[in-house]
Amino acid sequence: MNQVSRSKSLSSTQVITRVAVLSAIAFILMFFQFPLAVIAPPFIQLDVSDVPGLIAGFAMGPLAGIAVEFFKNILHMLLQGTSTMGVGELSNFIIGSTLVGVSSVIYRRKRTYKTAIIALFAGTVCMASLAVLSNYFVVFPLYAKAMGLENIVAAGTAINGNITSLWTMMIYSILPFNLIKGLVMTIVTLLIYKKVSYLLH
Repeated sequence: MNQVSRSKSLSSTQVITRVAVLSAIAFILMFFQFPLAVIAPPFIQLDVSDVPGLIAGFAMGPLAGIAVEFFKNILHMLLQGTSTMGVGELSNFIIGSTLVGVSSVIYRRKRTYKTAIIALFAGTVCMASLAVLSNYFVVFPLYAKAMGLENIVAAGTAINGNITSLWTMMIYSILPFNLIKGLVMTIVTLLIYKKVSYLLH
């Protein structure tokens, strides 16, 4: 094996190791959830498990970040089990990968603090937009079917009287929830990324 091959092999091993460690951290963070009862129904809770994915994406590229999002959900299903027939994990992956993928693609073009803010803002907007579409057309119908819920909108109506249909639930609940989630991820990532990124380089 020549020097170039050794370097590539070492680099690949390091990336795999870092992705594995960050996936495990993200999996652990999924246990620390709290509801936004004023906005979202109780089956939708906020956690900061996307932060390791963002750190991976910023440090190693979007594919590494998305890999963290994938493996944390696989770990959750294998070790914790799923109470939603995998629908919750699917939604978590779709939304988290959008935030991580968009943010890291923009950030890698110019690695500055200002670009990081712009990248995370763009990622949040894309995540919130896709959350509305994916939840409306795919996730909520699948969740209602998996859980045997005849009227999933009722959970939203109890929170906000303006929620009278699945679409209004997206506008008054899912959209603001994901905007707040993106803001939380942005703040946490900006606070800790520079402090931990040297460990990944």
